[in-house]
Amino acid sequence: MKKTMIAAAVGTVLALGTGSVLAAAPDWGKVEAKDITLFYPGVSPLEWIQKGSAHGGARALRKGETCADCHHEETADMGKKIASGQKIEPSPIAGKAAFIPVQVQAAHDADNLYLRFSWKQPAASGAAKMDDKNPVKIAFMLEAGQVELADQSGCWATCHTDSRTMPGAADTTTKYVKDASLAGGKFYDLYQWRSGENKGFDGHVADTRVMEGGSALVSAEGKQDGDNWTVVFTRKLAGGGQGDVALEAGKTYNFGFAIHDDSAAGRFHHVSLGYKLGIDAKADITAAKQ
Repeated sequence: MKKTMIAAAVGTVLALGTGSVLAAAPDWGKVEAKDITLFYPGVSPLEWIQKGSAHGGARALRKGETCADCHHEETADMGKKIASGQKIEPSPIAGKAAFIPVQVQAAHDADNLYLRFSWKQPAASGAAKMDDKNPVKIAFMLEAGQVELADQSGCWATCHTDSRTMPGAADTTTKYVKDASLAGGKFYDLYQWRSGENKGFDGHVADTRVMEGGSALVSAEGKQDGDNWTVVFTRKLAGGGQGDVALEAGKTYNFGFAIHDDSAAGRFHHVSLGYKLGIDAKADITAAKQ
């Protein structure tokens, strides 16, 4: 893989979706960074975190606490237990990174939301490549408070025991939201960047997962400098249509993200807990106007 994935610097003129919009890069030196550690989740679908006999946090979840309330400071340790096969991973991968520390920055202007993710490439496991076209992928999801448990569990409301690559699940079943309704706002807005193509994709998760084809005018560009990755997403605040969450100043949104490292695919990724993204609003990550 080439060390530099793009010829131009990240955040210059970006081609967005079906149209082209001039998007000046934020001054990232003036944007506060939030440290979030992604961890390897193994086989921990929504049904597992709600089962008290398997997950001690099920009672706290029923009381209204969030996964981040209990686990934000211990994600690295959780990743170590799971990646090693000590807990909820029936097929551990030798050498699999247990966790990935990531810096997250957010900003916006009159038209666009900008999200910047920076992290150090973990050592390769040496395992067979699941996605040989894309050594690295990063995705994030937004939700506007309509999906049950989204404000507590982050993306876990989309992850079920019968999802693809779960033990015994059909290869055709993707992530989904129970009682989903695009018209009623019960969905997750989904964006992904793939290193093999070095561009962004707009999708959503409702009654099924749709990975691309949305119209939110999203762009993403990534750059690798030695062992360090930086990926910047640019997304229209207003969205573009069905499956897009319209972002407004003064409001917060449920937010989570994941990295497929080491040519991984399916559930073999690293994930964040659920956090809040604010647009000019106090939150775990605040996108302030520049």
